[in-house]
Amino acid sequence: MSGPDERKSENLQSTPAQGDDPAQGLRQRIQQQEILAALGVSALQGASFDQLLADTVRLTAQGLDADFCKVLELLPSERKFLVRAGVGWSPGVVGVAKIGAELDSPAGYALRTGRPVISNHLAKETRFNTPEILRQHGVRRAMNVILQGDGKPYGVLEVDSRSPSDFREQDIAFLQGAANILGMAIEREREERKLKAAIARNEALLKEMNHRVKNSLAIVGGMLRLQAGDVDDEQLSGLLSEASHRVDAIAKAHDQLSRGSDIERMDIGKYIEALCQDLDESVAQCDVRTEIEEGIVIATDRAVSTALIVNELIANAAKYAYHCRSGKISVKVARGGDKNFVVSVRDEGAGMPEDFDPRDHKGLGMRIIASFTRQLDATIEMKGHNPGTEFIVSIPLQAAV
Repeated sequence: MSGPDERKSENLQSTPAQGDDPAQGLRQRIQQQEILAALGVSALQGASFDQLLADTVRLTAQGLDADFCKVLELLPSERKFLVRAGVGWSPGVVGVAKIGAELDSPAGYALRTGRPVISNHLAKETRFNTPEILRQHGVRRAMNVILQGDGKPYGVLEVDSRSPSDFREQDIAFLQGAANILGMAIEREREERKLKAAIARNEALLKEMNHRVKNSLAIVGGMLRLQAGDVDDEQLSGLLSEASHRVDAIAKAHDQLSRGSDIERMDIGKYIEALCQDLDESVAQCDVRTEIEEGIVIATDRAVSTALIVNELIANAAKYAYHCRSGKISVKVARGGDKNFVVSVRDEGAGMPEDFDPRDHKGLGMRIIASFTRQLDATIEMKGHNPGTEFIVSIPLQAAV
């Protein structure tokens, strides 16, 4: 950022104004300080970069009673400036027009010398050329300061006027103040871009990791199924098959994560629906049907635990309700108020004994269900139907603090 010694350089060529009204000059300086304060507040409150650019050119032109103001963004590879933002210019200038970044413009001269530049007589200039865009708009005088950002020039803040009245050194102080505020915003915007790029890279890596974990778990599940089909012991074969379904349920979670944009949360309805589609194919004798309410988003670890409960309930229904015969299994996911959601698994099989308590059952499947129910701080209810049995699990949307 330029200091007072730089503002007194030979580049500040101005002619003292005659007959100035001191009161009017004081009012203008007060207005300029108010404008700088407003820009500073806007920057601190996190206004978007584009909004701050627009506010800066508008208020700077107002504070200097000038016809035009623009932010020129340096394009090093082209050795040109792009009119990034502006006020007062004809349509087709802002965001489109480019001017030379060397001695083809007062902005280029300011960038080359590294100092503020005032030119109150562009028609008589010998230090640099006057760009055609200024001629076309009838500009007679211009004032420029360098816009810094992240340790290197971003470009130039320029004010242009058709008026014959001169810009003065006090005006440079105001223009430099506006540039300093905008420079801080430029640095913030560059840092935010870097942060967003780093986050995007991390998300891509995590998606790739979830994809690979899903593939690895799928291999494990496939190996368990092969082993289940290769052993002669029917009980062991059943246990291996059940284990493969549990591995598949976890793999499906990583599959969902690799497809979505959020790695920490997922739609439990979509996850359960995808899991049931797989189970419908693998539990051949049963028809697994779903009634899913989408948009119930919960933490990923809670979703996996919920899916494992559903997996066990479906496996138990296929094994005990129908005794490995054909039958229908209905799975529902729905909201249960503001703080809970409900998952139910119903069969139309033989039914359970009246004194059956899922929390006290010693089978591995029910022990897994009871364990994850406690982990989720959920409740499980068994309801008898004619025919069949329904297990209803009410689960908080968020873990207890």
